[in-house]
Amino acid sequence: MNYIESLFPKSGGVSDKKDTKKDNVNNQKWAIVSLASIPLVMTLGNSMLIPVLPVMEKKMGISAFQSSLIITVYSIVAIFLIPIAGYLSDHIGRKKVIIPSLIITGIGGTISGWASWQMNDGYWVVLIGRALQGVGAAGAFPIVLPLVGDMFKNDDEVSGALGEIETANTLGKVLSPVLGSFLAGFIWFIPFFSIPVFCALSIIMMIFLVKSPKKKEKPLPFKDFLKKIKLTFTENGRWLYAIFFIGAIVMFVLFGVLFYLSDILENKYGIRDLKKGLFLALPLGALCLSSFITGKVIKKNMILMKWITFSSLVLLGISVALLSFSRELWFLISMFLVAGIGIGASLPPLDALITESIEKEERGTITSLYSSMRFIGVAAGPPVIALMMKNSSKLMFIILTVLSIAAALATFLAIKPDNQEA
Repeated sequence: MNYIESLFPKSGGVSDKKDTKKDNVNNQKWAIVSLASIPLVMTLGNSMLIPVLPVMEKKMGISAFQSSLIITVYSIVAIFLIPIAGYLSDHIGRKKVIIPSLIITGIGGTISGWASWQMNDGYWVVLIGRALQGVGAAGAFPIVLPLVGDMFKNDDEVSGALGEIETANTLGKVLSPVLGSFLAGFIWFIPFFSIPVFCALSIIMMIFLVKSPKKKEKPLPFKDFLKKIKLTFTENGRWLYAIFFIGAIVMFVLFGVLFYLSDILENKYGIRDLKKGLFLALPLGALCLSSFITGKVIKKNMILMKWITFSSLVLLGISVALLSFSRELWFLISMFLVAGIGIGASLPPLDALITESIEKEERGTITSLYSSMRFIGVAAGPPVIALMMKNSSKLMFIILTVLSIAAALATFLAIKPDNQEA
């Protein structure tokens, strides 16, 4: 039928134009779904191992510190490689970096799963597989942000799409403890083998449903590119550094308080396994919902982005400060819900500010540096909080509150879109 219609087009051409617009809208929706699958997969590939770590310690005969390295090595490798991936994406194309990165991530998960299954003393091979996953992660989610900026001309569409991408990222955090506990309930190393399956699905969607915009100009020579990056920081350094700082703090607080909540649930209330995963999913669900709503609300209004970020970080600081007053379960969960709302509402505006304010030629590199700072927060949160919990819980809450308020002040003082500085 489509073939016949193409031979004998309808007169007037109005309906054809409408159909073309509908097709473009549908294609864009599927492209966003495909891109959103990447942060979902990357988050699942890391965070769903957290509730499985105690089991790994017993099965592999390793210490708690060694098991924590299974999470940390992933983030540390990604921190250093993300800027390189961003630079490559600016020069050879976003998809040409994302798809091979997903393949490497899948290979890393397979290696870790095989070592857990087949080797009696496979801990170091598991770490090698996790390091490969970190290599893949560096070229996957961080490159999604600039690709979204490339695909849309309308700032409203960019903000909305980035909100959906960030929501997928937070949805991965919600599903991770539940899915990890569920899969490990069958065989403890199955979560490793699930990673290549998820990656394969994302690769198929990226190949068939995402079309990168064609570059009209040749990439700048490396020296000229560096000069332009330097100029970008010279002109926009104040608010860029602020966003880098805020991104790192938000992730540090998020993963720090999750570690604290996980410890309290298990050691004080005896809540373990799948039930524990469901409890952890509550504040993460609030984070996911607030992230989705904020992405829809901010559109291209940069002043609104600033004040939502500021208010959210103040809310985060207040909720973290209140956590020090009680260890009652209902109070902990309530305050973590509020903290989740604050963190979730702050992330889409930060993504939009940094993506919409940077030229396409440098967008991949700049957003990758921002992603590296977020990974630093992810990597540092749990071990730092673990050390502080041993010494003084009150000091821990004071530090987390001060950091949250410092991030709010950085938003207030450094990000000034009303003066056209961001």
